[in-house]
Amino acid sequence: MYRFFIACSKGLEGLLFDELQEFNLSHVKQTLAGCYVEADLQQAYTVAMWSRLASRMLLQLGEKEVSSLDEIKLALTQFSWSKVFDANRTFVVDFSGGNDDIRHTQFGAQLVKDCIVDNFRNNGFERPSIDKQDPDIRIAVRVHKDKLTWSLDFTGDGMHKRGYRLQQGEAPLRETLAAAILVRAGIKNELEKDEPVILDPFCGSGTLVIEAAMMAMDHAPGLSRAHWGFLYWHEHSPQLWHDVLEQAEQRFKEGKKNFKGQLKGSDNNPHLVAKAKDNAKRVLLHEVIEFEVADATNCEAPAESGLLVCNPPYGERLGEAVETLLLYRRFGRQLKDTFHNWHIAVLAGDEQLLKRLKLRSHKKYPLLNGAIPVNLALYDLTKEQPDFAESQADDLVNRVKKNYAKLSKWADKEGLDCWRVYDADIPEYNAAIDIYQDYVVVQEYAAPKDIPEGVANDRLWFMLESLSSALPVSEDKIILKRRQRQSGKQQYEKQSQDSTVLTVNEYGAKFEVNLTDYLDTGLFMDHRLVRKELLDKCEELDVLNLFAYTCTASVQAARAGAARVVSVDMSKTYLKWGERNFALNRLRGDYQFIQADCFSWMREQRGKQLFDVIFLDPPTFSNSKRMSGTLDIQRDHVGLIKTATGMLKEDGVILFSNNRKKFRIDTEGLDKAGLEVNDQTQASIPEDFKRHKGIHHYYIISRA
Repeated sequence: MYRFFIACSKGLEGLLFDELQEFNLSHVKQTLAGCYVEADLQQAYTVAMWSRLASRMLLQLGEKEVSSLDEIKLALTQFSWSKVFDANRTFVVDFSGGNDDIRHTQFGAQLVKDCIVDNFRNNGFERPSIDKQDPDIRIAVRVHKDKLTWSLDFTGDGMHKRGYRLQQGEAPLRETLAAAILVRAGIKNELEKDEPVILDPFCGSGTLVIEAAMMAMDHAPGLSRAHWGFLYWHEHSPQLWHDVLEQAEQRFKEGKKNFKGQLKGSDNNPHLVAKAKDNAKRVLLHEVIEFEVADATNCEAPAESGLLVCNPPYGERLGEAVETLLLYRRFGRQLKDTFHNWHIAVLAGDEQLLKRLKLRSHKKYPLLNGAIPVNLALYDLTKEQPDFAESQADDLVNRVKKNYAKLSKWADKEGLDCWRVYDADIPEYNAAIDIYQDYVVVQEYAAPKDIPEGVANDRLWFMLESLSSALPVSEDKIILKRRQRQSGKQQYEKQSQDSTVLTVNEYGAKFEVNLTDYLDTGLFMDHRLVRKELLDKCEELDVLNLFAYTCTASVQAARAGAARVVSVDMSKTYLKWGERNFALNRLRGDYQFIQADCFSWMREQRGKQLFDVIFLDPPTFSNSKRMSGTLDIQRDHVGLIKTATGMLKEDGVILFSNNRKKFRIDTEGLDKAGLEVNDQTQASIPEDFKRHKGIHHYYIISRA
């Protein structure tokens, strides 16, 4: 009898234990990430050929308690490796675990390799060679809690490699996980029917439906594998292995002949469907699986009852969030309307996505798809589903439609192709919705503390589901940004690496906006009229733009014919963005872009430069590392304005704005400094922002 550790993915240990019981093994012990078994050689070959859930079979060669590096070397050097494989065979070492002496698996693997080579040399054999890509023999060594264990990797490559998937989709599902999903989904019950029906409407490269076909037709998962780790093992029995292989071939021949059901896979990506067909062909299942290019949200049930198993897209990237959400919602409606009397299994990367199906599951299993946590949900549509009809009224849809009808005409007249269509008009739907040409950007506001997170999420999802019907926009052009309350030293950081960049128009100016990479797009649309004032009044003036961001205000001043425009900001990224905005508008002249802390720069330049107009739009809060101390606009605005006044010509003006919702300007403090404040907040708020009280505050400040 041989002792094996049969490994599996975490979470599948119970299923593997049940599967191994079917092989009539004398001893099976379940443990973390696998099972220990004892088996004779024929049983071991049978498990290797037929296990659908195991990821590796490790044949234990030896184990020893060790307390030092020298003891590890001694144990491995003295072991008779020449009884395992010949010196003319290539090998590789997989090392796991460690102790105080071995802190890196690469060092451990090198140590074991040296010990094996030394053993061969000490016994008068040639030195065996290493082959990391395609070795004849794979040795697995583990050190854990002072126990050293060394094993032969019995199957060689991972057992998920069935031999059919040379190509895979963008998000491949490991074959062993696919088999586990099918078991959890109840495929055994389906296959007991005279004419079973199995469907995957998100088949991708076909893994789920091919694994289902292999189960349905008694196709051993190891039947099409080209390489096995035991083939060059000294105790390998070609005759016993041939018997197991021949039996598997006969069972498949009979299973394929006797199968009377339907196996269907579809996907909306023709390229992936072509891959799926090729994969099925490699295991001789292309004639019994029907593949087609189709939209899962329009798929029809091919029979009165059956098993639907699928792995829809997860929408991991930021730009895919809304599209994926709406996909699940439409798919859920299709299942409820069309798949009565079916059993459904859906693998999803997020519990929120499963909720959008609007179906009640009777079982859920947490699993791992590689390193990604996923959830498998089972639905029994042979039983009546509860009514998940939306309780929300049509108020939201009607409001968005009404706003769009009114504001789109206004925006066309004003020459704008980016504007706000909705701004938390209905308190329950706490978000802003902005139009950027044919894109829609949804920015969620932080929910009040008394609103449970689940309720806030449901309202947000309902809002997103409503947009495609309320606005003339494609679902793949709806972008979601989740803006949470900022406090302490939090700063907005880059959100995504996938850029959606547009050039938009505002009163004749062109601005670059980035809809995906950051929470803000590079254009504060609520300051549109302030920028227009710069466009209208800055001819031949010297203009300073502090906290310039992407320099959109500087652009309008330059377009007005300003004599000089200076833009100051701490961010090199934003200033480069500003330079691109100037280039878009073909502006060439006395324009400066200065990377500096505005406070420090103004102190350095005091008395050296004077300006007619200073546009001052600081952040509400900043703690940048390049800035001395922190900026709190409520606390620091008087000092900031007084400092800016030192660079102001005698008859010049400061245009001061900020977005702190409850900001109160200190008129008394500014009056003591000899400054006069003219509150122009209401006049500066554009038509599309008038529904939002406190969107910004704007003052024209001059010497008294």
